[in-house]
Amino acid sequence: MKEVIDLLRDKGYTVATMESCTGGGIANAITNIEGASDVIKFSAVTYANEFKERMGVSKDTIDTYSVYSEEVAKEMSYQITKWANSNYGVGITGKLNNEDVRNTRGNLNTAFISIYETMTDTYYTYKVDVKGDNRIASKDYLIAFVVERLKEILK
Repeated sequence: MKEVIDLLRDKGYTVATMESCTGGGIANAITNIEGASDVIKFSAVTYANEFKERMGVSKDTIDTYSVYSEEVAKEMSYQITKWANSNYGVGITGKLNNEDVRNTRGNLNTAFISIYETMTDTYYTYKVDVKGDNRIASKDYLIAFVVERLKEILK
């Protein structure tokens, strides 16, 4: 993550995250690095659909595609950039190691990640089959995945 922070700082860019299944793990990984305050101003953990909607994700999108979908991840990444006035937004949603009785659609151990770039109005989207024997390992896998994608995008 230090490389990501350095790349963002060198370019004068900022990032914000709207996380669900990672529970703020990406924001935590960012803020574990010295100088993170130069590149991250705001992030949100929107575990419940209600709070995704309060942050700007369309209820229609959630109802049409499922909360566990690329479409919702894209709206999460876009809305968080607007909310935080950041250059990049990361949205992540997925069902990890446990069925969700409130949201029955979507495959277990599949996550959807979107990284939105405001300068070019570009979405980088990923469907990830999560590898991890438990919730912590699954979250760590996704956080590492996001770090690698951010490095690729920022180089």
